[in-house]
Amino acid sequence: MSAVHHVDHVIIGAGFAGLCTAIKLQEDGETDFVVLEKCSDVGGTWRDNTYPGATCDVPSQLYSFSFAPYDWSRSYSPQPEIQDYIRSVAERSGTLDRFVFDTPAEDASWDDATQRWTVRTQNGTWVSRTLVVGAGGLSAPRTPEIEGIETFQGRVFHSARWDHDADLAGKRVAVIGTGASAIQIVPELQKTLEATGGHLDVYQRTAPWIIPRNDRVYPATERAALRRVPGLRRLYRTGIYWAHESYVPAFTLAPGLAAPATRAATLNITRAVKDPALRAKVTPYFKIGCKRILRSNDWYPALTADNVELVTDPIAKVTGNAIVTADGTEREIDVLVVATGFWTTELPITEHLTGRTGRTLAERWRESGMAAYKGTTVPEFPNLFMVVGPNTGQGHTSMIFIIESQVAYIRDALRHLRRSGAASVEPLPEATDRWNRTLQQRMRRTVWTRGGCHSWYLDAHGRNTTLWPRTTADFRRRLASFDADAYRVVAPVEVAPGEVEQ
Repeated sequence: MSAVHHVDHVIIGAGFAGLCTAIKLQEDGETDFVVLEKCSDVGGTWRDNTYPGATCDVPSQLYSFSFAPYDWSRSYSPQPEIQDYIRSVAERSGTLDRFVFDTPAEDASWDDATQRWTVRTQNGTWVSRTLVVGAGGLSAPRTPEIEGIETFQGRVFHSARWDHDADLAGKRVAVIGTGASAIQIVPELQKTLEATGGHLDVYQRTAPWIIPRNDRVYPATERAALRRVPGLRRLYRTGIYWAHESYVPAFTLAPGLAAPATRAATLNITRAVKDPALRAKVTPYFKIGCKRILRSNDWYPALTADNVELVTDPIAKVTGNAIVTADGTEREIDVLVVATGFWTTELPITEHLTGRTGRTLAERWRESGMAAYKGTTVPEFPNLFMVVGPNTGQGHTSMIFIIESQVAYIRDALRHLRRSGAASVEPLPEATDRWNRTLQQRMRRTVWTRGGCHSWYLDAHGRNTTLWPRTTADFRRRLASFDADAYRVVAPVEVAPGEVEQ
């Protein structure tokens, strides 16, 4: 029989969200917790995405914890540096002794009688007062449903599960997708294949808007100043933060304000792509911002290379050695890379979370749509807190600001539980409905809804359940303190005489 452990708090996931929660709980004296991580290291998305060219598209000074500065090497950090940062923060935090690795949460269920969560894993069971889910929306790769893809005889892998053992030298490679990962992968593959006599096919369903990436290496003098001059690093971060917040009105109120970004993106195309036919293929048909705006200086030059073909005809099927498009053209390949994103509006973890009514969170959301109160709590699921939950995503700035805001809200909820002696808190359905009704009304005015595109921001019903339609400063203000009046608060469980509560 597997061991049963009793703790105050279980945290699922050891990426930015889970690590931030662990550090801040410890600061509050909430040391009786465990972090369950399915893999063997911290890092989450930045541990898993090791594809060639993997880099953050948010400036380094902003893409880091406000309480843990770092000596970044450049303005946009590459994946290995971000992973090193996360690992170093974890090691310095003094919380790693409560991280349990290689332990995916197989099932988590709420017991209303005991007011406890029970989390089952292959390495034991944890019973806790609260459950914090920090699994994230970019953790479960989504593979395309293409006829015959399972019959392909060569190497096939998702961009988030890069096969570093695959020998690409001189090979015929296909990349499906032109999103944030693909625009970083393709230029690297193009150079590798060009040097070894290989060829690359890029399959595009929708052309993205791409603006120049103003990346630079920090000179030694600047790095020294950031380390030694009091307040300089915070000044950098504050300036970058407000510069990015200034983009919000163009997304949420007046798309015409995005005209300068449209000009920059269009100029990015015309400078690099001289062939009229190719230029037409890479020019988006929708308003800028409707899909995530990407940053690259080498995407368009890569597409113009002699060893690259951009294919815009729909894929009909995959055979044992080729991709066949709707026009009947068959392009033979040796390696297939699918850069087709993640399960963002149907989070796989929700299939394993069972609330007080006996149904899973996935079942609830299939019935009513993905929604939460303040992106953090859900009716029927007492003492469940989600970090990076519904409608908390960002198309313009750092998710770490959102993570810190949600963790602050969770900390205040736990303070309320301690002060009041309550056993659990659960958001009221009417408060949750009011929050999401107002949010979706606001969403109707945004470029994400009215921009003429279909993006991964939208669920099966066409609702944007992914992004926050206001500034992140507004989000932080709304989560500044725990609002107990929006919750069903349950009194402590009575312990029978002679029993000891564990």
